[in-house]
Amino acid sequence: MHYLGLAYFTPERFATLPPDDVKALVSQCPALDAAMRATGKVRLSASLGDLDTWATLRPRDGKTHVSDGPYAEAKEVVGGLFIIEADSRDEALCLAAMHPAAQIGEEGGWAVELIPMPFYLPG
Repeated sequence: MHYLGLAYFTPERFATLPPDDVKALVSQCPALDAAMRATGKVRLSASLGDLDTWATLRPRDGKTHVSDGPYAEAKEVVGGLFIIEADSRDEALCLAAMHPAAQIGEEGGWAVELIPMPFYLPG
């Protein structure tokens, strides 16, 4: 089974952190990401761009309407994603727990949501 991991953060909380704290926090991520990838179970891993560069496309009156920003107004927003392949839910939870947003970043409101993907078609 494949699972989608969504790594969340809280922009308002993250924005209050001193730059040196952000740098120290982010500097821990590569080693954690590498350990997760070393399992051989990661199929995709990505960070998302700054919120002010996002766009939302919606159908309206037979045309596509484009607006700036994330789709939904939310306290927490997705900052990254990953897809893993696991033999069980327990294994998937163990793998997802290796992601930086599940281990560090409490002060920035980091969290991981793990979602089963019954259908997965690799590109």
